[in-house]
Amino acid sequence: MKTNRIAILPGDGIGPEVMNEAIKVLNLLKQLDFSLKMEFDTFHWDSEYYLQHGRMMPENGLDLLKQYDAILFGAIGDHRVPDDVTIWELIMPIRKGFKQYINLRPVKLLQGVPRPLASEASIDFVIIRENAEGEYSNSGGRLYPSLDEEIAVQNTIFTRKGTEKAARFAFEYAKKHGKGTVTSATKSNAIIHSMKLWDEVVREVANDFPEIKLESYYIDALAAYFVSRPQHFHVVVASNLFGDILSDLGSAVVGGLGLSPSANLNPEGDFPSMFEPVHGSAPDIAGKGIANPIAQIWSAALMLEHLGREDLANLIMEAVEQVLLKKEVRTPDLGGSSTTSELGSAICDALYKLMRAKEEYSNEITQ
Repeated sequence: MKTNRIAILPGDGIGPEVMNEAIKVLNLLKQLDFSLKMEFDTFHWDSEYYLQHGRMMPENGLDLLKQYDAILFGAIGDHRVPDDVTIWELIMPIRKGFKQYINLRPVKLLQGVPRPLASEASIDFVIIRENAEGEYSNSGGRLYPSLDEEIAVQNTIFTRKGTEKAARFAFEYAKKHGKGTVTSATKSNAIIHSMKLWDEVVREVANDFPEIKLESYYIDALAAYFVSRPQHFHVVVASNLFGDILSDLGSAVVGGLGLSPSANLNPEGDFPSMFEPVHGSAPDIAGKGIANPIAQIWSAALMLEHLGREDLANLIMEAVEQVLLKKEVRTPDLGGSSTTSELGSAICDALYKLMRAKEEYSNEITQ
């Protein structure tokens, strides 16, 4: 039976704190399910590493990570290091170097979470974000710095191939999960070159999936609809920047960034995929032990699903919702006073009971 090798990058701020809880959950699963074979190696490539070495990871960092089946990432960001350095010298090289061209972000209102919106409707959709090009292309420059004539040029790069891969993944995901609608985020009325190409390619892909409805909204209207009728959406496909912004908005309508996971996927499996919470390093609460670990734990669940253990991923999320429904253990962002470790332990306790119940049921069936 294959042993999955997992690279752990805890990162900065609350990253190590929430990562500890995710590892605690994964270790519990390993103890209770002998068919789950996993090994963890931790890489402390963070802002402290940068301050010591002048770079966010070693020159052979990608070669080292390439040997792993998946990467579990915490958070990055420190006031001592410019944000563009931490992003473009660590996260972006991993995403682009490993062709993680899909970013998948669930937007789901978990049971037991206080509703940010007045609506009683259920909210459960995913955002499929093109993750390798678009607005986050490192193309452009600045001329005449500090002069009145200073010019900044930031090129947005859309390719037919990149757009098609994102759109096709979205429609295939919708088909696999029984979702009836794919919603495309655009702004082709004003951004008339790149976004018109986006619209055309998405429509072409939609023709291959006649059973799935395609709808397209301008990004400003779509942002409003996320608030006024989030229950309407099934699968949302968006460019890099639009998907990034919509993901944070989606997090807000289901309870906050502390509850929002993400997956950076290389669907073909040629390179490891990376799983990380949507939230950042949260320096304002780092070291206080009060960060919500659910986004990191959910990201670990997405990793298990990607590695073929959807059964265990579902059990993790069932345990999370059981703890939330009891309302006894909650971090401050959820209106409670519990610590990061206490919430992680409560989830582990619930998961332990679910695993034992599953084992007992299996024994009864086989007897």
